[in-house]
Amino acid sequence: MRRKVAKKSSEESSVNYFQLFGLDTSFNVDTKNLSETYQKLQKAVHPDRFVRASSQEQLIAVQRSAMINDAYQMLKKPLKRAEYMLEIRDTVMPNEQASFSDNSFLMRQMELREMLEEVKYADDINAAIFEATQTLDQEYELLFSSMQIQLGENTREANLSACNNLRKLKFYQKLHIELDRLEEQLLDD
Repeated sequence: MRRKVAKKSSEESSVNYFQLFGLDTSFNVDTKNLSETYQKLQKAVHPDRFVRASSQEQLIAVQRSAMINDAYQMLKKPLKRAEYMLEIRDTVMPNEQASFSDNSFLMRQMELREMLEEVKYADDINAAIFEATQTLDQEYELLFSSMQIQLGENTREANLSACNNLRKLKFYQKLHIELDRLEEQLLDD
């Protein structure tokens, strides 16, 4: 299954978010510079500056402001940035519900879910949560580093591998959220 992409306006689809912010198309982004550029761009097109303009110009200002905001949100978050890079490289992200062909990762998913389940029954909940967090963080960092290298290579094979690692990283993010919720639930009791 292929991921459905929301239709974008013709202007938005022709705009490269990296170029909009004056950045090289690279996974490594100076987030401070990104934030400063965002503020400058938003200030230039802020709808309040177009109060006395025609309704057409006001509409364009609102659309540009929204596009700049979308671009900023996409580029400031590493996994969204990676997904965007793969998209502009015409690497189609499979639907998140599509199954992995990586059987070892499917097995790892089951093991990690069991690990989270076992936290509930641990004698020392704090230690179990700490250990689970360490495991998730270490595995996340390995995948993240690998994806970062693959994105830097920018070959068809590397982009496909980066795509698979990105899907795995999203799974780890979901597990982290589940672990955070579990921690709140167990420690509030």
